Amino acid sequence: MEKLINRQRQLLRLTQTEHIRSIFHDINWNSRLIAIRGAKGVGKTTLMLQYIKMNGADAKRMLYASLDSAYFTQYSLLEFAEEFYKKGGEHLFLDEVHKYDTWSKEIKELYDLYPDLKIVLSGSSLLSLLNGDADLSRRCIPYDMQGMSFREYLEIVHNIVLPKIELNGLLTDPNALCEKVMQTCRPLSYFDDYLREGYYPFILEGQTEYSIRVENVINYIIEVELPKLCGVDVANVRKLKALVAVLSSNVPQQVDMQKLSAMLEVSRVTLLGYFQHLSKAKILNLLYSSEMTVKKLQKPDKIFVENPNIMDTMTLDTVNEGTKRECFMVNQLRNDHRVEYTKRGDLLVDGRYTIEVGGKSKDGKQIAGVEDAFIAADDIEYAFGNKIPLWAFGFLY
Repeated sequence: MEKLINRQRQLLRLTQTEHIRSIFHDINWNSRLIAIRGAKGVGKTTLMLQYIKMNGADAKRMLYASLDSAYFTQYSLLEFAEEFYKKGGEHLFLDEVHKYDTWSKEIKELYDLYPDLKIVLSGSSLLSLLNGDADLSRRCIPYDMQGMSFREYLEIVHNIVLPKIELNGLLTDPNALCEKVMQTCRPLSYFDDYLREGYYPFILEGQTEYSIRVENVINYIIEVELPKLCGVDVANVRKLKALVAVLSSNVPQQVDMQKLSAMLEVSRVTLLGYFQHLSKAKILNLLYSSEMTVKKLQKPDKIFVENPNIMDTMTLDTVNEGTKRECFMVNQLRNDHRVEYTKRGDLLVDGRYTIEVGGKSKDGKQIAGVEDAFIAADDIEYAFGNKIPLWAFGFLY
């Protein structure tokens, strides 16, 4: 355990607490068992280390350990936690739990054995709290972590600190936000950079290798996590990568399952399975029609890659600007809202708000006569009527 304590000290020295992600304040850190799920690279490890550093950093009370450490090839999680608890440990932070085969069973046992021990675990977006070994769904409070919003990017990368806004407040009085932001910065001068290389916190480590690191994240999820956690045949890895590349390059439209199946040489059932796996892994966002039909239960109506940075990295061609805008909107809205496909406009949010996405010259013909309808327009600084700047939707978290 001494090696893990020394490792924590090294990590804490490198951990900054100047900028804190908004999800940090949403988490009830005093709960007995918390799970923080998210794609590789979104900042789960940093979040846990920041909490430890801001709350005493005493390794006797709070200890961080990554379960892919060589330590856990020699000792079990149960042995480690028991030793920590007996020496006065109170709060255990376990990273990369999905890489430890019996994590759910042993954490359930710890939960039952030590009722005053708090446990925070983190892992892949594919992490399931309900499986054959141990059902943690009734014991554990899950939190899903996204990459940075546009607001967080401005703060963490450019030291421009601005408040977040609720969706209803943005739609009701968008210029209240626009005025506040414009007094501090010119958002459009940063927005394109964010769409290209601002979603993942590792932008702080430099722009030079950013796209390579994004591709590495995608490769890791497809090559390692999907086979291990979803049982995807490794022989189909190349087809999954090809699917992501195709979807990054095409203008989104109603999904032609027959065409995609033929292109990838897989069956319709296999393709639907791919969509679901890639959605859970935070590589794709699937949109279904707001109309409840049998077809809705069978296939998504529209598909986007999860964020614009993936699109820029994985595209086989020049990125379509319209697609990138919609991709951004779905990504930012899905953090706290239900987003569906609609034929009137582009998106239906929370079953109430219809949003059409486009450039600054976008008119409202498609949403004419639709109640609670808005245009999210790129390349504008202020709202006018029901036309709201696209960048403003990056302030929702």
